[in-house]
Amino acid sequence: MSSNLVCGRFELRLERPLIMGIVNVTPDSFSNTLHHVEADAAIAHARELIAQGAEMLDIGGESTRPGAEPVSAADELKRILPVIEGLVETGIPLSIDTFKPEVMRQALDAGADMINDIYGFRHDGAVEAVAGSRCGLCVMHMQGDPKTMQQAPRYDDVLLEVGEFLHARVQAMINAGIDKRRIVLDPGFGFGKTPRQNYQMLRNLDKIDNDGYPWLLGLSRKSMIGHVTGRLPAERQGGSVAAALAGVARGAHIIRVHDVAATVDAVKVWQAIEYGTWI
Repeated sequence: MSSNLVCGRFELRLERPLIMGIVNVTPDSFSNTLHHVEADAAIAHARELIAQGAEMLDIGGESTRPGAEPVSAADELKRILPVIEGLVETGIPLSIDTFKPEVMRQALDAGADMINDIYGFRHDGAVEAVAGSRCGLCVMHMQGDPKTMQQAPRYDDVLLEVGEFLHARVQAMINAGIDKRRIVLDPGFGFGKTPRQNYQMLRNLDKIDNDGYPWLLGLSRKSMIGHVTGRLPAERQGGSVAAALAGVARGAHIIRVHDVAATVDAVKVWQAIEYGTWI
């Protein structure tokens, strides 16, 4: 597999981990401690993340936390389009966290570079919405849906089943003519998994069959961190950084985080220890 990721206006080199900053434009997001709801505030927050070292941004207009209520495509677009327009000239790849084909199409028209779909492009029209572009595609595993996914997740073998799901979704996308160099995979921490299953996946990330595709991991401030630390989401920076480093050590290529500065520093120190390299 290529060490580069085709991602809209960019071709990203993946020789070292990239830090993706989270920009939530949702009034009910568990991570929305500063209430980045209005477009101007979200844009200002995104620019702050870039200053802290974010190399990509992931913009979301619908909460996907456990138990979250769905929002309409119109409301989602009303939230994210002004943010895309305000950040498109920053020189940073913009990822959009959405599963709605209509939102995908309009976000790409507005200048987005990646679509991050928690449903793995399973909704009718999702693959078709992205097939003709150059955008990067994050294919994620989820059991169930955000409203019910944490009620009773069950697996015979979580590592095997996540790998089989991702393989099937990648094959569907390749069958639609999508370039392999556009695809990254996310095992879906917290999306239909118990804390034990989440840690089993992270501990054995290199044992999940990813067909050689890059990993994008989202661990930041999730309930799996709180399960171990006992801390509220806003207090989970230390645990989130530890989880991010565990992912990097096991081969993750992109780490999606709230706490950009702390994660950037931690990864630099880890690289200096492991490889004798630093910036």
